[in-house]
Amino acid sequence: MEVYFDNAATTRCSEGVKEIVVRAMSEDYGNPSSLHLKGLEGEHYIKEAKKCICKTLKISDTELIFTSGGTESNNLAIIGSALANKRNGMHLVTTRIEHPAVSNPMKYLEEQGFQVTWLEVDKDGILSLEQLEQSITPDTILVSIMYVNNEIGAVEPIAEAVKLVKAKNPNTLFHVDAIQAYGKYIIYPKRLGIDMMSVSGHKIHGPKGIGFLYVKEKTKLKPIIYGGGQQRGMRSGTENVAGIAGLGQAAKEIYEQFEHKQNYLYQLKETFIAGLEGIKGVHINGRTGRESAPHIVSLSVEGVRSEVLLHALEEQQIYVSAGSACASNKPAPSNTLQAIHIKKEYLDATIRISFCAENTLEEVNYCLEVLKELIPRLQKYTRR
Repeated sequence: MEVYFDNAATTRCSEGVKEIVVRAMSEDYGNPSSLHLKGLEGEHYIKEAKKCICKTLKISDTELIFTSGGTESNNLAIIGSALANKRNGMHLVTTRIEHPAVSNPMKYLEEQGFQVTWLEVDKDGILSLEQLEQSITPDTILVSIMYVNNEIGAVEPIAEAVKLVKAKNPNTLFHVDAIQAYGKYIIYPKRLGIDMMSVSGHKIHGPKGIGFLYVKEKTKLKPIIYGGGQQRGMRSGTENVAGIAGLGQAAKEIYEQFEHKQNYLYQLKETFIAGLEGIKGVHINGRTGRESAPHIVSLSVEGVRSEVLLHALEEQQIYVSAGSACASNKPAPSNTLQAIHIKKEYLDATIRISFCAENTLEEVNYCLEVLKELIPRLQKYTRR
């Protein structure tokens, strides 16, 4: 049995997405900027995708910018808003557990003379609202906080955070990296007071290389890619029509029977966590109930390096991740795991299991059986 439990890294494209992408690439392949019929066909895909996405967020299609994915969306939001608003101040706020697509643009801006406040989190990865409120000054132009942490599934109190920030400084922009949250939660950015929000297609059974940034109307933002002026000059370059079409279809599908899917993911997660209880030396990182993300479980295993366990599971055709996929090939320890102060020996002994609605209870039980057999055996080797 092949079991894919690395859905926070990427998901398999759905059949509906695959069909529309192939059609847009092989039949309706015109450049949407061209004025002939083929071009209009390409433009039609973009309009339809916008309609699908805007419906899920209750936003206007003029508030949507298509990008190459989550990383570009985060870069455009952070660097673009910092450059556009620096006359109002040079202070930015974020957390210690952000994805590198947020933390590295912040570090870049620090090199450009901006001041960044890095908020601490508790043992569950949750930021302190009190510390956030204290960090906001008249010079604060941007706060960027992820909705769901990609490694441990911590869910940040975004609604409360936005309220606090806007009360302290109404001019401060609030950006949310919702890459692990979109499709797992119903999110209405306008209602929450969010100014910018990043989403990636390949986390919701869409194609890789496509994403979007929601930008609230009248938000000042400088483009970071210049060229032919597509997308109202905010993101130049010929639109990735097939990717956009696939993203629109994925957005539509992911919110069909939403409540059922969310409950099912929690069922998979709860069954998996309950099954781990009998295995000695296994520790869950972060919260495990319904106040955590429905699809992510982070577990540390005493005496077993994550890479060893990952490849041992791979031999049984079970695919998981050693932390964040974007950082799992790097020797540096995870910022998130360090920020929640797990034991030092767990920093390289942690794996991430992440589910999607296509996974089954049978797969969960098979994975548990394998772990119950593997972990004690690998721990024995370590002790020798």
